[in-house]
Amino acid sequence: MKQGYTQVKRMTPIMRVMHWVNAICLVGAIATGLYIGHPYYQTFIADGAVDKYVMAWNRYGHFIIAIIFDVTSVAIAYLYFFSRFEKPYKKVIPNAKNIAEFKNVFINLITLNRKNELNSAHADSFNTVYFTIFHLLLIWMLLTGLQLYVHGLGSGTSSIGAWWPWMLHALTDWTLYVTGGSKMDVRMSHHLTMWLILCWVVFHIYYQIWRTIFWKEGDIGIVISGTKFVKDNSLKSE
Repeated sequence: MKQGYTQVKRMTPIMRVMHWVNAICLVGAIATGLYIGHPYYQTFIADGAVDKYVMAWNRYGHFIIAIIFDVTSVAIAYLYFFSRFEKPYKKVIPNAKNIAEFKNVFINLITLNRKNELNSAHADSFNTVYFTIFHLLLIWMLLTGLQLYVHGLGSGTSSIGAWWPWMLHALTDWTLYVTGGSKMDVRMSHHLTMWLILCWVVFHIYYQIWRTIFWKEGDIGIVISGTKFVKDNSLKSE
């Protein structure tokens, strides 16, 4: 360990697993979702014939990925409030301490680390708010996606019974009215949210690299090892 630094735990194994599951699923969801909206490749079978099931496989993959996102979203929502490691919801409460910390991180970012009054041993308010926005976008993506899915079950039933489309209608029909009243409005909102999530990902990667370079505390390794190194003097600036 480098002298003057203390190794601190920042992510539990389950948090790291969910991070990488979400990252892989996000790539798959974007690839299959773009294909569903505008097919950009085709495959061939014997004798040069086009495989007519490519769209079906993309839709199936997109749906399975959505189910995985549903499961991880429930787990993340639970940990958000009840984790024994840390409770992120405490960092988004707009009290004086959190607002000051958020401001300190933001100023630290725009001044290229010239104003560092942070205790970086824990999740700061800036990053917690930023990740909360991501999960809200993801929830909206899931709700609008399920609305588009259930809209295709015109018969009002499914292979597992009528209860499934009924439940999806009950959970997601309100997205029609919020977005403008039509299926196309929901589709456009779903598509726009994808681009917002992509913008989120670009800044997230940039910011983690930025922290690693400017703070010199190994932040980029958190999602692999679960730990980082904190300067001993910053531990006192709580």
